[in-house]
Amino acid sequence: MLSFRAALLFLPLIGCVVSSPTQKRTELTPAPSKPSLAINLSGPVDWNTEMPFVDLFRFSRKWVSQKEGAAWGKGPQLAHDKHGWVMRLEKNAWAETFLTSFEKHYPKGDYVVLYEGEGRFGFPGNVTVRSERPGRIVVAVDPDRGFFSLQLKATNPANYVRNIRVLMPGSEATYRTQPFNPTFLKHWKGVSAFRFMDWMETNNSKVKSWADRPTMEDSTWAEKGVPLEMMIALCNTQNADGWFCMPHMADDQYMQNFALMVLNRLKTNLKAHVELSNEVWNGQFEQQRYAGNEGLKAKLSDKHWSAGWFWYARRSVQMFNIWSKQMPKNRLVRVLASQAGNAWVSGQILSFENAGKQADVLAIAPYMGMSVPAQGSLNSGMVSSWSLEELFTHMKKVILPETIGYITANKVEASKFGLPLVAYEGGQHLVGIMGGENNEAMTRLFMDANRDRRMGQLYETYLDAWAKNGGGLFAHFGSTGSWSKWGSWGDREYSDDEPSTSAKYTALQRWAKKFGQKLGE
Repeated sequence: MLSFRAALLFLPLIGCVVSSPTQKRTELTPAPSKPSLAINLSGPVDWNTEMPFVDLFRFSRKWVSQKEGAAWGKGPQLAHDKHGWVMRLEKNAWAETFLTSFEKHYPKGDYVVLYEGEGRFGFPGNVTVRSERPGRIVVAVDPDRGFFSLQLKATNPANYVRNIRVLMPGSEATYRTQPFNPTFLKHWKGVSAFRFMDWMETNNSKVKSWADRPTMEDSTWAEKGVPLEMMIALCNTQNADGWFCMPHMADDQYMQNFALMVLNRLKTNLKAHVELSNEVWNGQFEQQRYAGNEGLKAKLSDKHWSAGWFWYARRSVQMFNIWSKQMPKNRLVRVLASQAGNAWVSGQILSFENAGKQADVLAIAPYMGMSVPAQGSLNSGMVSSWSLEELFTHMKKVILPETIGYITANKVEASKFGLPLVAYEGGQHLVGIMGGENNEAMTRLFMDANRDRRMGQLYETYLDAWAKNGGGLFAHFGSTGSWSKWGSWGDREYSDDEPSTSAKYTALQRWAKKFGQKLGE
């Protein structure tokens, strides 16, 4: 994820001459699009502080090989089966994984470890084994004493350890039918849609065929992403639409199978938003390089960047056609996405081969904030000296009006094709780039701003401006996640933070309530 501000650094030019002319269009009346709040979910990693599943092993780190006397992670190469389970261990070696790589902010109590096969486990640090029998171990875990990790100390190659589950206190009897953490469900009750971009490991995806997809049997979902079955289950549980990002290299069969599973499993009152990859215009990502190369091969333009836009438009329409053969029109939202900071790019994408007439929405990421480098007219040294008052004044007087300008410009482009304008991402964007992220004083300032009540006030002004200027669905980036020098994206930092103390979350609640959503209630 990168906002239009940071992404402008990767886009070589704007306003260049390209080989595909844009037709003039009169503005059409767009389909009605009521504002609503959606959410981008934080990705499947062991440092995910949202903890959406009661089974902590689902987001565990890929096995780390260890050996007695060797440096961390320098053990012998591990032999895995096709799902990632370790099939054998060498003498004086073991495999280790983090279940949480953060302290304190996960539930305290008795966790139940279930497994199949024959082997032996170790639990370093803050874990006490209460009882143990083949296939089931009960451990007492104290989050105040550190991370939660698990070691596979021995495994029988003829019946190796597999299907490990590490269940939160009190969830053993229900985890099969209720796999989601109740705290997570309550926090996001009432959202209109879940965007699964990070759950699908969309950026730089290597998925090409249906055989490459993540499955329910995978040892961890932190490697290939969360299976479609669980994404659909979450939508059905929360009565929320699903927003799916098809991998940029996915073949037609993958898209057809994906759409068919959504058709068969998603509640009939819910919709599927379908988007090709994520920010294909953004030079930070492999999908942009792939699209540009494919566009050049197809002779869509002689410029890499514009060839990428046009390939994206063409492949998106092909994807829409595949999905339309599976999903009824009233259950499908065909998404064309573009760069918020340059509505001209939106016009290029919409106009190419009339793609805009074959979509249902134009999606942008109208972030409110700034990406601050170490050098430049506005740099990290300057910003780090600001007070919170100076920062919020800059955001209100400079950043917010600029952002509203991006919204209105893209609304004009969307209206030429009769399309509603939606936000695939959005929210505050205070972060250092190009060395600026290493300025600790600026990072502290940005974190303090995200905790400040004035951020909540600014959010409400910003979101009201989105709705006033014709914006529809707004997918905030992101859900709960820890803050760092790489950005303070989460609505709050940890799943055990009291929602009422979060300036951003309470602002999202108030705004959503204006449009009939009872967020978190």
